[in-house]
Amino acid sequence: MPLPDPQQVIDIVRDTAEKTILPRFRRLADEDISEKSPGDIVTIADVESEQRLEAALTKLVPGSRCVGEEAAENNPDVLRLLDGEAPVWVIDPLDGTRNFANGRSPFAVIVAYCLGGETLMGWIHNPVSGDMVWAGRGQGAWDGNGERRYISPPVAVSAMKGSLSKAGASKIVGAKGAPRHISRVGCVGQDYLDLSSGALHFARYAVTLKPWDHAAGVLIHQETGGYSCLVRSGKPYTPVLDADTARSDMEVLMMTPDIESWKQLASMLGDL
Repeated sequence: MPLPDPQQVIDIVRDTAEKTILPRFRRLADEDISEKSPGDIVTIADVESEQRLEAALTKLVPGSRCVGEEAAENNPDVLRLLDGEAPVWVIDPLDGTRNFANGRSPFAVIVAYCLGGETLMGWIHNPVSGDMVWAGRGQGAWDGNGERRYISPPVAVSAMKGSLSKAGASKIVGAKGAPRHISRVGCVGQDYLDLSSGALHFARYAVTLKPWDHAAGVLIHQETGGYSCLVRSGKPYTPVLDADTARSDMEVLMMTPDIESWKQLASMLGDL
């Protein structure tokens, strides 16, 4: 089955951001925001952009299906599509919803194209900055202007910039040789954009590993030349990783420039 045209997907993602997301930025009414579960919010922009993306993307590949974050929250059974024979679009229509709802950036649109439980292509777009990156398996990673992206040249772990949770940052504070430049911006998509551009060297995510957050980003990171692996199992990440299983196993996903820095950081962070 032929792969979708990456530029057509770029155009769809940008058009959705321009017409559905940005017009709502800093203009949300109280009734435009609700809770899916305690502490987990959704906005009208999330819902409408997912609907728009699903309609446009499934037209590109006849017979393709869609696993969107909001649809999966309402019906987890749609995740079974990832194990099926049809190609699947995995969509996070508005990553960083809390940032968006509070009138701040970053936030992002994330799209992955999967088949047979593997990610074949991925796209991430920051609507505010305009930054876009996409990758195809074995095709490299590219920005929206057609320039190829590579990870930053190797540096000592102590000089690296990374994205960690508060627990992870606290764990390594003061450790010998530990990185000192740690942040977390509340948007996984932005982390992956920064990994692809060299603004970040590493990132670590624990427990809740949902396909709309990571399917595209892990592929993009790999295609820039980076190394990633699940810490507990030692296996590569795939979008069919069950989020409930990952949670019960306390699974961890970490991206680094190479396997040696991965090992060093895993040792520093330990059984966190």
